[in-house]
Amino acid sequence: MCHFTQRNSTLSFPKICNIFWRFHHTSISHLCSCSKTVSDEKYQDPFQLGRKDLKNLYEDIKKELLVSTAELKEMCDYYFDGKGKAFRPMIVVLMARACNIHHNNSREVQASQRSVAIIAEMIHTASLVHDDVIDDANSRRGKMTVNQIWGERKAVLAGDFILSAASVALARIGNTTIISVLTQVIEDLVRGEFLQLGSKENENERFAHYLEKTFKKTASLIANSCKAVSILGCPDPKVHEIAYQYGKNVGIAFQLIDDVLDFTSCADRLGKPTAADLKLGLATGPVLFACRQFPEMNAMIMRRFSKPGDVERARKYVLQSDGVQQTTYLAQRYCHEATREISKLRPSPEREALIQLTEMVLMRDK
Repeated sequence: MCHFTQRNSTLSFPKICNIFWRFHHTSISHLCSCSKTVSDEKYQDPFQLGRKDLKNLYEDIKKELLVSTAELKEMCDYYFDGKGKAFRPMIVVLMARACNIHHNNSREVQASQRSVAIIAEMIHTASLVHDDVIDDANSRRGKMTVNQIWGERKAVLAGDFILSAASVALARIGNTTIISVLTQVIEDLVRGEFLQLGSKENENERFAHYLEKTFKKTASLIANSCKAVSILGCPDPKVHEIAYQYGKNVGIAFQLIDDVLDFTSCADRLGKPTAADLKLGLATGPVLFACRQFPEMNAMIMRRFSKPGDVERARKYVLQSDGVQQTTYLAQRYCHEATREISKLRPSPEREALIQLTEMVLMRDK
């Protein structure tokens, strides 16, 4: 799993490594291969530790979405039903506490830091609403999408409204640095969507393109939200960089595993159709790695799997190749880097929970 063994490949593992590590890291230490993260502290359940700070999270979000129009309110509340994983807010509050403890041993989350967690979830949900419109998706989190129930036009407006409410909440924090950091997320989401609409002919460029898109569409929100709470809790720029790098690496790993699950999980478990990316014409990690063993996939990638039978044939190639394993290994590398970064902070239950979270990202099945 940890090595590429095919001889007739035009894209070697060192080339891929150079591309994604050079793109995402200014420096990188030697990482151990495929071993589990071992924490010196007692196991800390991230969800248990973050529960106190996330209590009434969705009720507080709904308070930010107070509107007079009943239909708009219903649409905005639709995904804030408390049934989501709240993965992003949980990382944010754990990072806030870890940075506060590192700075002055304070174990309390500031009101402004909790606001960042709320804003992060609002931006994320607005992006899901817009993504479902762009992708013409039918289901999300095991239920019908907003665009399928209310139509595309109203769905776009609902996503816009959630974003505007998040912007108001962000302005209320009253810190121009935090505003700058979190508005970068919205810019990255748009740029990431445009990257997803394009493709590259060169295989090396294609992989770098994929990782850049993954950062902008998924990891930027986590990275910049972590950075924002670190700024609010600690004046040290080194801590801000640690928080940012942790969020970036975990975010990329999260999406890589999401791309793996599109091939390995069943639709009922995932809460959305499988092979969805192929049907949208997208070549994700498992496909790009599989293409090394099955060069005939190049033509399918360039035509975005548009010919009859392309999706089924590409899925078959991926499952016959080591694409899933190699993408999983790549996610492990990013999680190891996230652990290396967060380990620079002073030991605390929250720091250990963030380390444990990297394992949960790798082990998740939905």
